[in-house]
Amino acid sequence: MIGCVGLYGLASFNTARRVREIGIRKTLGASTRDILQLLITQFLRPVLLANLIAWPLAWLAMRSWLSTFDQRIGLGPVYFLGATALTLLIAVGTVAGQALAVARSEPAKALRHE
Repeated sequence: MIGCVGLYGLASFNTARRVREIGIRKTLGASTRDILQLLITQFLRPVLLANLIAWPLAWLAMRSWLSTFDQRIGLGPVYFLGATALTLLIAVGTVAGQALAVARSEPAKALRHE
């Protein structure tokens, strides 16, 4: 939950900083979908990188913890892929609201802002 609040704050700050750029992109013909794709992929890259760094560490920790049990499950990549998918879904849900609000705004207001 704390990570979502931090990600939402970062998305809010970044989109507020890029209002003019987004206004210019929309004026030059970018669609709402293009703006959403630009903003969401910008935030998904660090989330994916963090997951790739966390996979080996989590695998080592889980292997050592599961070895203490008499009956244990096999540790496969499905668990890690599921956790990554859930993380990406939460990140997209957190950033999408802010990105959608900025992507739907009128470019004239953004360009007159300053």
